[in-house]
Amino acid sequence: MAEALKRTPLHAVHVKAGARMVPFGGWEMPVQYAGIVEEHRTVRSAVGLFDVSHMGEFEIAGPGAFAVLQRLTTNDVGALAPGQVQYSLLCYPDGGIVDDLTLYRLADDRFMLTVNASNIDKDWAWVTDHGRSDARWKNVSAETALLAVQGPRAEALVGRLADVDLTGIGYYRFARGHVAGVASIVSRTGYTGEDGFELYVDASQAMSLWDALMDAGKADGIMPVGLGARDTLRLEMKYALYGNDIDQTTNPIEAGLGWVVKLAKGEFIGRAPIAKAKTEGPRRKLVGFEMVDRAVARHGYRILKDGAEIGVVTSGSYGPQVDKYIGMGYVPTDCSGVGEEFEVEVRGKGQRAKVVQTPLYPSKVKKA
Repeated sequence: MAEALKRTPLHAVHVKAGARMVPFGGWEMPVQYAGIVEEHRTVRSAVGLFDVSHMGEFEIAGPGAFAVLQRLTTNDVGALAPGQVQYSLLCYPDGGIVDDLTLYRLADDRFMLTVNASNIDKDWAWVTDHGRSDARWKNVSAETALLAVQGPRAEALVGRLADVDLTGIGYYRFARGHVAGVASIVSRTGYTGEDGFELYVDASQAMSLWDALMDAGKADGIMPVGLGARDTLRLEMKYALYGNDIDQTTNPIEAGLGWVVKLAKGEFIGRAPIAKAKTEGPRRKLVGFEMVDRAVARHGYRILKDGAEIGVVTSGSYGPQVDKYIGMGYVPTDCSGVGEEFEVEVRGKGQRAKVVQTPLYPSKVKKA
């Protein structure tokens, strides 16, 4: 018998709002409310509210926590001060990717990892297999809800409800405070390319915070946003999605994630094969492309050159803001330059596409 889909603390809110619910990574999640294009454009022009409570959160604390994370993750945990966030990877010994994650330094010897929903059990087994007696792991996924408020009006909206000065929170930084009276970790992070925040709260408080944000955001044109627009927003930015664009068969270098691999920090799991790929250069690269012919490239479609298969589409859709059919995929390095053309096989027919500069849409995140 199929396992029942898990539900976030906001499930009833989505159903009441008329969301179309779909299975995703073992969860029943809203794919759209008003419609993907409208939700996408609202995030780009105003503000959107996402339920991302399906993501997993692990805490690790103790004097050995730093050493454990330096060995497990590819980025340099030593560069992280309390109050800062880091994008990083867990890798296998062969350099394949276990998962991508964000790492929060909550205090000198206390950290939180946010991992992908479909990987919670796998990741938990992986990290706890590499523990130390002086570092304690705790899986807080079930008791943690996560709401993302994204778009050019996000700061003003959250700022009206928060008791902390949001203008002082830089990109990939966070503060503890209250939003609409709810104790929150307020993190200036996201998966859209827009400015905005991710709010970590106790699961029991998720509904009251959601309602407060929706109510206070009416004047800003707020909309709830489902997984469909979350996907098209990240695709315009060429943000990788685990299970599509990166997985255990992909090396961080070929995936364009060398910037979160810090070889100089010393030994970590997967270091040698990643270093080899960096030195020798990868045989293939993950590229962003746009369709020249009017056709939609989908995950799994073959990429052809002169009739021969050279790669595969990992993600593809219509990009509402760029108004083009766009995608990502792995192609041989000598076919990966901007302007290179190939064909995507759509229903048995080759449709022309070309490699483009990424991101396809300019990032609006607040770097300063």
